[in-house]
Amino acid sequence: MLGVLVCSTPDGSLATLRAFSGLAAGRSTLPGFVEPIFDTLSIPELWSANKASSDARPARVFGANDRSAYSAELQDRLFRSYQVHNARGGMSDLKEIFAERGLVPPGGTGECAGPKLLEAAYKHGLKPLAMGEFWYGASPKSGEVREHGRFYPSCTGKCGPLLSWMMQGLDVEDNPLQRKPDDSQVRILFEDDAILVANKPSGMLCAPGLTGAESLQELLEKDHGKLFSCHRLDMDTSGVIVYAKSVEYQACLQQQFEHREVRKTYLAHLVAGSRPWRGKRKGTIALPLSADYYDRPRQMVDRENGKPAITEFEILDIFPDGEMDVRFTPKTGRTHQIRVHCASPLGLGRPIKGDALYGAPFTGRLELYAESLSFRHPVTGETETFNLYKENEL
Repeated sequence: MLGVLVCSTPDGSLATLRAFSGLAAGRSTLPGFVEPIFDTLSIPELWSANKASSDARPARVFGANDRSAYSAELQDRLFRSYQVHNARGGMSDLKEIFAERGLVPPGGTGECAGPKLLEAAYKHGLKPLAMGEFWYGASPKSGEVREHGRFYPSCTGKCGPLLSWMMQGLDVEDNPLQRKPDDSQVRILFEDDAILVANKPSGMLCAPGLTGAESLQELLEKDHGKLFSCHRLDMDTSGVIVYAKSVEYQACLQQQFEHREVRKTYLAHLVAGSRPWRGKRKGTIALPLSADYYDRPRQMVDRENGKPAITEFEILDIFPDGEMDVRFTPKTGRTHQIRVHCASPLGLGRPIKGDALYGAPFTGRLELYAESLSFRHPVTGETETFNLYKENEL
């Protein structure tokens, strides 16, 4: 990742800083880029301390526990060597910053472009104004969704706690990804004594979660009585969702979802790619997915340990600017399945419009809609289909 930070100088002019994550061509420093917070390739103080520690150890072959303890000792010293500042003039090290949240810094923390840029700005008396990080070069073989030239948010595991501490004292805009959803978009599509089918707005949880924000389920229960969640939609995805009115009906519907008896379709508007679309108009994407451990909730393609994820697609329209309307029929229900299958270079290679998590500019909402839902009614046994498009909700 490469990063750019625009700052104001003491005389009111603008300055631009550049940084890269990790190493570039095996080097920690390059002309025109800011210095690392702590240069792990040139650490005489750390290594001399480590050598003194190791020389004091008994001359014997280390067992597994010895190696583990020694590795932890080295990592602890390394984290304490990363001294960073914030806009309030405070100074701390990585271990202390993460300990405030009851966490331990993951390996590689402090080596990303974002923290390097902020530390360089504070060091030179500059005021940070705007910062962004983008991917440069070929897509990584690790399965992370990255495309040359696209901007991506900083990782939550390594940079989340660190950047939050370093930005203390700055006047920061509200996170647009945590905006309050529009309750007026909630619509009841169908209701009887067994089920309630509704249109969930983008940005709203479908069931109570850890954030404490009001979910669609809680909102509906105010006027429609107790409801039971049967399936999930991503918070950023809008569209058709069904709730049961008893645990018995819930069990019936959940069993249909688990056995993949429910038919679901989604509509999405994809951003333009770097090249004109030359692929098929219809097809199937089969890319196994797993969670990006240090960057949840982002998912990644993982052919070794990922769970199977299969999505059928049909391109409905390609616009002159290269953007596309696509209908998806997922055969599995993995987290962010359609979003990753769109954005990954191994899939369609074009993120959904508004999907900042996977490389698209944020435009106010994720343009992914749960279009239709077909399932057996838990009382009548008849197959019912509820279509958002017919309700003019798009």
